[in-house]
Amino acid sequence: MKRRDVILGLFAVLVFTPGFFSRIEKARFVALIKLDGIVHPITAEYVIESLHECDKPEPPICAAAILEINTPGGLDSSMREIISAILASRTPVFGWVGPSGSRAASAGFLILLSTDVASMALGTNTGAAHPVFMSGQEMTETMKHKVENDSTAYLRSFTAPRNRNPEIAEKGIIDSRSFSETEALNNHLIDLIASSPEDLLRQLDQREFKRFGGQSVSFHLAGTEIVNFEPTTRQSFLSSVIEPNIALILMAVGALGLFVEFNHPGLIFPGVAGAIALLLGLFAITLLPVTLTGALLIVLAFTLFVLEAKVMSHGILAVGGIISLVLGSLILIDSPIPELRVRLTTAVAIALPMALITVFLLRLAIKARSAKVVTGAAGLLDEVGTAMEDFVADGTEFGGQILIDGEIWRALAKQPVERGARLRVRAVEKLRLHVEPTTPTIPTIPAPAAKV
Repeated sequence: MKRRDVILGLFAVLVFTPGFFSRIEKARFVALIKLDGIVHPITAEYVIESLHECDKPEPPICAAAILEINTPGGLDSSMREIISAILASRTPVFGWVGPSGSRAASAGFLILLSTDVASMALGTNTGAAHPVFMSGQEMTETMKHKVENDSTAYLRSFTAPRNRNPEIAEKGIIDSRSFSETEALNNHLIDLIASSPEDLLRQLDQREFKRFGGQSVSFHLAGTEIVNFEPTTRQSFLSSVIEPNIALILMAVGALGLFVEFNHPGLIFPGVAGAIALLLGLFAITLLPVTLTGALLIVLAFTLFVLEAKVMSHGILAVGGIISLVLGSLILIDSPIPELRVRLTTAVAIALPMALITVFLLRLAIKARSAKVVTGAAGLLDEVGTAMEDFVADGTEFGGQILIDGEIWRALAKQPVERGARLRVRAVEKLRLHVEPTTPTIPTIPAPAAKV
């Protein structure tokens, strides 16, 4: 039998074996990627890695990806990274704002319009994408026009190829206009309204749509399995750390841990835990819009706490420190996005314990350092002992043994000492003590001779 006949026979067996094509069909799935929360470097990393995973040619085959969006916005740089990944993806990306009550505001608006098929659930909204400085500061008129022109040109670069209405879309940037799902559909900003990812796939089944490159495609999507692409443990953890309130708490805990370790060396655990918490907090802060005024107020607060421990101000410095810490925490991360601000309850909950703990520990440390040392050579200073013998001349001084706290020491005095005399230690030189009588000796003045 020829090799060609064997190959054709095997192919025929595979082709006509029941269930062969069904196994291929079952291997296809649609990935569900959830963009939930602030758009920042960690969420961008999660979305980009998920799209790269979808693009892998190895089976099982990813037919498409649904990007479920619920975000108030976020960082412009992270938004552009996500949009670049969507436009470059070999796998079609369907944007869906949902479930009901969700929004795709600010950066989420541009991300939604960049997808191959844009959709929204009932009771959702999108838009309000006017660019602002993350610090919340006002732009000059010139800077405002520059930023608006850059943002609208960027928006037109991918809405026009998607056959969406760029003029209406620009109003979401220039006029900060928001659109309900019905308004977005009527203004040709989105392609359809879907109640769920399953409903979205049902409506897109065998429906032709154009990709960013201009090619038309269609898929059999109804009933296709939806696989949830979860972020990694690292991404989930770092996303929670970047939350401003969590970041501030980590920094406070870290500062307290290091403070305890510095005042009680050798405990180890407070120092290690404090260093880890502080570094995590600083990592989050570097990714958030920090104001100099907020940072200076926090530094002032700790300065006032230190002064309160050293100066008797009857609590005035401590109260000033608490007020400074609360105000500094509230404006430390100043952003037009409410989710990127520190809540008042968090600021107060951090300020009060920090003030009490810092002042209390500082006072303990200051009191401990000012207390007399009771161990070692320094602990013998000003101690009083009893001479065990008459001191005899030892060069220019007088030497003998002295009993202090049950211990016998060699001692030197500048004058004769009788046995049983009480002596005070004035200096310690190696294993010898320099002592003097506890009561100075009054020199005896001879009585005047009687006159005859």
